[in-house]
Amino acid sequence: MSRFTGSLWKKSRRLGISLSGTGKELVRRPYAPGQHGPTSRENLSEYGLQLKEKQKLRFLYGMNERQFYNLFLQAGKIREGEHGTNFMILLEQRLDNLVYRLGYATTRRQARQLVNHGHILVDGKRVDIPSFTVKVGQVIGVREKSKDLTIIKESVESLYGRPDYLEFNEDALEGKMTRLPQREEMPAEIQEAYVVEFYNR
Repeated sequence: MSRFTGSLWKKSRRLGISLSGTGKELVRRPYAPGQHGPTSRENLSEYGLQLKEKQKLRFLYGMNERQFYNLFLQAGKIREGEHGTNFMILLEQRLDNLVYRLGYATTRRQARQLVNHGHILVDGKRVDIPSFTVKVGQVIGVREKSKDLTIIKESVESLYGRPDYLEFNEDALEGKMTRLPQREEMPAEIQEAYVVEFYNR
């Protein structure tokens, strides 16, 4: 299954979660898209709830199903902690997500594009793989030629705040994870237990 490239606003309204991170999608029309959106009553089965949570998490991080499931299996091999929390930590460690979290981009889609186009460095080396897993202490920076890009400058200036597990040097345009994130520092609107149940059914 290929990556979803359609309207994020429609998908956000369908899932009831802001996929862009701005919350604008749900302000004017906080109901599902389509003719019956405003009047529809959602009575989901247990399977329906599990599927919806899985889709929310997958679209939030902009992944295709195979990538998502493989990362889920990887999380299951970690002996410490809960499967669902470990899975979300692995999602947070993706390079495209951390580029977004550090403020180089305003959305995860934009962050993925910056990585794909070779603008991002990890420990001084260019990495163009959005799914690259960043370890604690690895420095994420911007290539010298790319530091003057308007898109990066505006994103860094407009960022409201960064999670506590990140450290950022605005002058050098460099940042890093100082530790792994805690569950309360990751998306609160996700019930990861449903995702685990979905794949373990």
